[in-house]
Amino acid sequence: MTHEDSVLLTRDGATLTVTMNKPARRNALSEEHLAALLDAFEQAADSDASGVVLAANGPVFSAGHDFADVAERDHEGVARLLELCTRLMRTIQSVPQVVIARVHGLATAAGCQLVASCDLAVAGQSAGFALPGGKGGWFCHTPAVPVARAVGRKRLMEMALTGETVDAATAEQWGLVNRVVPDAELDGAVADLLDRATRGSPASKALGKRTLYAQLDRPESEAYDVALEVMAEASQSPAAKEGMAAFLAKRKPEWPE
Repeated sequence: MTHEDSVLLTRDGATLTVTMNKPARRNALSEEHLAALLDAFEQAADSDASGVVLAANGPVFSAGHDFADVAERDHEGVARLLELCTRLMRTIQSVPQVVIARVHGLATAAGCQLVASCDLAVAGQSAGFALPGGKGGWFCHTPAVPVARAVGRKRLMEMALTGETVDAATAEQWGLVNRVVPDAELDGAVADLLDRATRGSPASKALGKRTLYAQLDRPESEAYDVALEVMAEASQSPAAKEGMAAFLAKRKPEWPE
């Protein structure tokens, strides 16, 4: 699959839709896929669109980082990958348009981070959200940064420490998504919320969004610096190596002491 078709960018009126298009890989965020997503959002930022929808093809929204891409990297290589991922997340929040996630199926680890990084999110009832590193060998350090800012400390700790999947209704209750609808009504609900969120002056909206994040996320840069380095370093731990190797070999992991 080429760089161009791993992410699709389509326009309908004033709305741009960025669609992750690697269903066979569960829209896993390899370096190539992260770069394609970043390119799409940079193109969106330069357009006159008023809203951006982040969607996905296939049964899963996004399974997060692609272990096939991570497992062979050294510390510096993983740090570069996480820096690219962090750049994508921050670009989503810095583009002048309102960005809304259209979530169906599972959004796990960095896939959950994507949802939390969007301005708004609408989920179908099939959606599920998880920071699964808590039950594996490589903790979800960086994905937890925007999730923490959406759900609060105790709920973050439950997600991060248990690694268990939160269903769509719970995600709405916790503040990770704005609303949940039947899957068949997902497109309509996304369009409705985006239409209401893009009313008014585009320039004013862009400044408003930028200012909101400037005051809401003042500690976030420091949090990312810490989380990124720890996650990159942790990728080289025996537990992380074993967890990735077991995942790739489709076997049960044998955790080192």
